[in-house]
Amino acid sequence: MKVTLRKIGNTPLDFDINSDKITFKGYLQYHSGKLILLKANLNGLVEVECNRCGKEFTLPVNEEIEFFISDGIYEDTDNIEIDVIESLDSVADLDEILESEIELIKSDYHNCDNCKDS
Repeated sequence: MKVTLRKIGNTPLDFDINSDKITFKGYLQYHSGKLILLKANLNGLVEVECNRCGKEFTLPVNEEIEFFISDGIYEDTDNIEIDVIESLDSVADLDEILESEIELIKSDYHNCDNCKDS
């Protein structure tokens, strides 16, 4: 699902995307300047690899996600540390953001139930 950033206003724009066993549900809302707030919940199951034994297992996921999308290059003038994704074409690709969040979860360290006990 692609969303044109210039069309997002003060009224939240809801979205609900499903990918395999994951639901990405939340909203986009204008924040200030070129920043759009994305606030969502990532819920479902992700196949990950155990860092100890290498076996794949299913990991339940329920995470709150909040960051900003900048319509263009983000320039930090207030020295405030925030998470920002830059969109150079004024479009937010929510499917791509979902896949990126899933890959971020997969890249973390996970141990299966057998390896947690040892």
